Amino acid sequence: MKLCTTRQMSNIDRRAIEELKIPGLKLMENAGTRVTETILERFGDIKNRIVTIVCGKGNNGGDGFVVARLLHEKGANIELYLIGRRDSVKGDARVNLERTEKIGLWIKEINDPVDFQIMETSALIVDAIFGTGFSGEIKSPYAEVIRRINNNPTPVIAIDSPSGLDGETGEVSDPCISADITVTFGLPKYGQTVYPGKARCGFLTVADIGIPEKAISEEEIGLSLLMEDEAAGLLPFRAFDSHKGDFGRLFVLAGSEGMTGAAALTAEAGLRSGVGLTILGCPSGLNDILETKLTEVITRPLPEVRKRRCLALRGLGEIREMVKWADAVAVGPGIGIYHETRDLVFRLISRLDKPAVFDADALNILANNTDYLKNHTAPLVISPHPGEMARLTGRTIEEIARNRIDIALEFADKYNLVCLLKGAPSVIAAPSGEAWINPNGNEGMATAGSGDVLTGLIGSFLAQGVIDIDAAVLGCFIHGAAGDLACDELGSRGMIAGDILAMVPEALRRLEGY
Repeated sequence: MKLCTTRQMSNIDRRAIEELKIPGLKLMENAGTRVTETILERFGDIKNRIVTIVCGKGNNGGDGFVVARLLHEKGANIELYLIGRRDSVKGDARVNLERTEKIGLWIKEINDPVDFQIMETSALIVDAIFGTGFSGEIKSPYAEVIRRINNNPTPVIAIDSPSGLDGETGEVSDPCISADITVTFGLPKYGQTVYPGKARCGFLTVADIGIPEKAISEEEIGLSLLMEDEAAGLLPFRAFDSHKGDFGRLFVLAGSEGMTGAAALTAEAGLRSGVGLTILGCPSGLNDILETKLTEVITRPLPEVRKRRCLALRGLGEIREMVKWADAVAVGPGIGIYHETRDLVFRLISRLDKPAVFDADALNILANNTDYLKNHTAPLVISPHPGEMARLTGRTIEEIARNRIDIALEFADKYNLVCLLKGAPSVIAAPSGEAWINPNGNEGMATAGSGDVLTGLIGSFLAQGVIDIDAAVLGCFIHGAAGDLACDELGSRGMIAGDILAMVPEALRRLEGY
């Protein structure tokens, strides 16, 4: 699903109204109808229940007036507030204010915070104050009203966006509505999918209010929010009469002293996500340990640096033979950054002709000379966390946090690769200029080894013949879905990477069922 900024949504609205002649009043009526439907679906019969609706002076308030009228028709007892004076409401919002008054609803003006009270028996609060057009700081009496709403235990449903959330950036004002449900219109907004804004939206649902597809497509939006149906469509086909060779061969190059866990997680994640065969290339001194850890993965002991138990440069020939055998390669988890291993990675990527995913220490090595990233001749995916991305780009972690999408896209374009920038949420950027935000996952996934599982997933899908960008998108979605399943079962606080790995088959099963 396309993911837009508030400016892009404004352009879409204008195009729908001015060029395609969709009446703004009709869009407002549809918006209020969709919110009302959501309320009835989530909260059931609203008859004789008190609903508090707080409206601003703009179009978001107009949506609120529609909701008030429709819920009144369903038998709800409406407590309707307008922040400001009636004569300040203009345009389509004014039309709906007058329609609301005509059916006998009393609109209480709030010019002083003391004028606003939430009844103890109120079943629901509807936020129709600012919507997605907000930016800047909130002043009185808005600030006091929003604080009073947030301090009240009554559930809150936000129309289009929680008031105080900047839909362009995801930043929030002090205060900002904390909604339980947000019904946004047309397309989700970028600021609703990134933190801290995402946390204020509660459950986000996207409502179709009749904006023509032409109005959206002409905006040429390059950013998408990854949805379950889209991820399901990327799963590779599995025929009933297949054998293991049909499902691809993955070569994993990973591990060093103290880091056998990273190698094991990556290799097993490859198998758990459907690849037919996985060979793990590891330092020879660690082979016995990894054979004990892994039953189904084939291990290949490789020359190591004496006394350091990390990969030695003299193993390059054997590694290249394994690359010839494989359909895809995963490089980096736990390999360390010793100088011989570094030279090995540089030489390997210079002649790499198989689809590959590079992560972890492979990226820390390449940060010393990113020109080597220009040498790959086959599809390449990298999956850095913000610290690794900072080392690759020479920027600060703070800069990356503020400009995640732009920086990922810039790097993908410069080096002609797919960049999966991990985080909350993760961003997947293609050299074509397209980007995706992955909506699932949770704080329990911020644990050692979580990224190694992701590397194995991406490598597995590459080996199964999925193209680079789709392998990164699908791997990221499955990773987050498995993390959410683990969190549901165990809670976020005690989760470890092995719990995510254990839930990969169930995440795949559910996606196949979708």
